[in-house]
Amino acid sequence: MDIIGPITSKSSANHQYILVATDYFSKWVEAAAYKEIKVVTVVDFIRMQIVYRYGVPRYIMIDNGTPFHNKTMDNFCEKFGIQQRTSTAYNPATNGLAEVFNKTLSKILKKMVARNTKDWHDRLEEALWAYRITFCTPRESTPYSLVYGVEAILPLEIQIPSLRVALRGSVGIQDYVLHS
Repeated sequence: MDIIGPITSKSSANHQYILVATDYFSKWVEAAAYKEIKVVTVVDFIRMQIVYRYGVPRYIMIDNGTPFHNKTMDNFCEKFGIQQRTSTAYNPATNGLAEVFNKTLSKILKKMVARNTKDWHDRLEEALWAYRITFCTPRESTPYSLVYGVEAILPLEIQIPSLRVALRGSVGIQDYVLHS
């Protein structure tokens, strides 16, 4: 887990931080925009975005920041049996996966909000979607397929029926042949 921010261009909702969690195996990422990051923000994020969606993780890799190291976080992790692993202070490479994703997300968002930097918080989910469906060479698949067991059906595949959509049954094979 890591925090991006403060982001110099506050969003129109006054958000200036992104809290990010990355799964080490699948490279699946959950992230949310916040005005500020407090202890309760981190605990609620883990509960709502991780535990209630995917189950309890065995480990959480965190840095030495105050939002991650405190009694509330310790109690939460103890309650759920989550082991906290701390990266080395002043050595971002220890939490390398999070740091790499932070740079990637920043690049994606910059491209998406080039005209209006104030709406980055509205485009965050779209940026995450783009990342999740992008092929990852080391795993030879997408984060989406590793989490859900199938590749995501893209909106374009519904508008211009692909063979995969036709075979899935959303579009009859005759319709596919007529559109091809």
